[in-house]
Amino acid sequence: MNVESNIKSFKKYCNSLTEYSRYLTREVPIGAIPLGGSNPIRIQSMTTTDTMNTIATVEQTIRMVEAGCEYVRITAPSMNEAQNLENIKKELRLRGYEVPLIADIHFTPNAAELAARIVDKVRVNPGNYADKKKFQQLEYSDADYEAEIERIRKKFTPLVKICKEYGTAMRIGTNHGSLSDRIMSRYGDTPVGMVESALEFVRICRDLDYHRIVLSMKASNTQVMVQAYRLLIQKMEEEGMNYPIHLGVTEAGDGEDARIKSAVGIGTLLEDGIGDTIRVSLTEEPEAEAPVAKSLAERYVNRSSHETIKPLVSIPKSPYEYSKVVSIAAGSVGGANLPRVFADFSSSIIKVYNDLNPIGYFYSEELDKWNMNELAADFIYLGSNDFSFDPPQSLKLIYEYKKWLQLEKKSKGFPLFSSAESYNSSEKKSFVMNFVEVFADEIFDESFVSLTNDDTVIVILKTRNLHAMPDMRRSLFELYEKKITLPVIIRRNYTGISDDEFRLSAATDAGALLIDGFADGIWLTHENNGKADYNLINRTSFGILQAARVRISKTEYIACPSCGRTLFDLVEVTNKIRQRTEHLKGVKIGIMGCIVNGPGEMADADYGYVGSGVGKITLYRGKEVVRKNINSENAVDELIELIKEDGIWTEKT
Repeated sequence: MNVESNIKSFKKYCNSLTEYSRYLTREVPIGAIPLGGSNPIRIQSMTTTDTMNTIATVEQTIRMVEAGCEYVRITAPSMNEAQNLENIKKELRLRGYEVPLIADIHFTPNAAELAARIVDKVRVNPGNYADKKKFQQLEYSDADYEAEIERIRKKFTPLVKICKEYGTAMRIGTNHGSLSDRIMSRYGDTPVGMVESALEFVRICRDLDYHRIVLSMKASNTQVMVQAYRLLIQKMEEEGMNYPIHLGVTEAGDGEDARIKSAVGIGTLLEDGIGDTIRVSLTEEPEAEAPVAKSLAERYVNRSSHETIKPLVSIPKSPYEYSKVVSIAAGSVGGANLPRVFADFSSSIIKVYNDLNPIGYFYSEELDKWNMNELAADFIYLGSNDFSFDPPQSLKLIYEYKKWLQLEKKSKGFPLFSSAESYNSSEKKSFVMNFVEVFADEIFDESFVSLTNDDTVIVILKTRNLHAMPDMRRSLFELYEKKITLPVIIRRNYTGISDDEFRLSAATDAGALLIDGFADGIWLTHENNGKADYNLINRTSFGILQAARVRISKTEYIACPSCGRTLFDLVEVTNKIRQRTEHLKGVKIGIMGCIVNGPGEMADADYGYVGSGVGKITLYRGKEVVRKNINSENAVDELIELIKEDGIWTEKT
């Protein structure tokens, strides 16, 4: 891309890459709580009860509101559920809750048209509102394609007119896994296809002078999700639109991994001021979602007061596609090596073998042998400390420079220099790897420039800026533009925050850089009440790398959040499948409660476990049905057999 197109693209997807500023969207009224414009980032979630069970849905909605939800979404898969939304709304109002309600619609335009007369907002998926996905590759001439758009217009227009008449808002929510065959045939399974899928519907709304629109671009793949949202804003700018943005990573799963994955995707966009409302999709009770979303949003309440970051004249690297920034290999860091994980024990003295268990190393006295698991850290920083026993050979040791100088065998470890100046003035250095701490704003100094021709240097990149990720990204852009290919490790230290906040903050700060192809590893530190939980830090580090899709170290579960359409207990089944398969490194398993969130939504999965009826499960290999209507009590065993048939099963050790 040339400089002019760089500037143009950069201005189109956010206000600034160096100064925190919310992207200004049009305000859309949703009940009594407006969205977009200068309003705060709104928090929402979705019920998991049967929509026909009025009291259960009302009581769960109340729990969600009390947990922080400002909007509540309820599934309406048919006319019956759509009609019952009226009873749910009445009961909530009788109990004093005015929370805006959103109807979630798939496949059933008549249910959407009914719901739009009752609730404050309807959500439609352009991939299945007027289309049925058959995974067919079809060829469309321009005339054929236009005829399809006209067919959609006729089917969609009645809903738009009802929403306009009743003042009902609408979310046009694209999901990566449910793009129509028509979109797939022309654009492929791409962020461009996701954006075009939504804009086809938006253009119909505009033709009808209807503008109470909210847009989303959800995917389980965080790279695809981020690229799609950026492209959406670019396309909206080109066509004179600025509709509010709903952020979410779909099918994130549960537990720690789901929170990290959500933060990587959602946080990357929030950093650039993108997003008007958040839904964190967890395979847990819905009231667990709002606190996570609130924690993500609250990081930006006072962000605009950050120190100035050197502005960008142009953006040198495309933000719409993933490509790993090329770096040289210094020892085992950079080049073709996987991103590295660093453990920091500089504030702890390692006394016994078990002290290394939290970072993935286990000593067998019987065999006099070290074993390691898939989450074994690659480097350990000891500061001025040292081992009283022989450490694992695969764990590389880093010392502060003065301590390293005292080592009898300098090859035992590698030095960490506190600055470029200290490195330049030192007489003794490692012949293999020299770690040099550099603050992001020091990248522009002459002392740093002198390092750039030394192929033993590994940059440990830090920041003092409240706007941490963009400060680090700005320096990485500088290296990229100047073709400086030293390996870079992201180092972030967190104090005074909870463990939950640490996960989300680290996932955002480091994940946002990794997702754009920057950096060769991460070095995280965190103390809560003066203590470091090394296992938490290590798990988080590997979780971020996996969520950013740059280093796969464990099984990935693409599990939808439960809702009223779900045909089995998602939490129970997900845990059961996890217990049996969590040792299958790199295997992706989709666990979907119903066909709506079935083969399309788990587009990235190697295997799929999908509810197809009460007590019935259908198994998929990729997008292909391989076993239909299995009794649920046998379904997990059948899934294991399918994996074994493909020759990728291993027994747990």
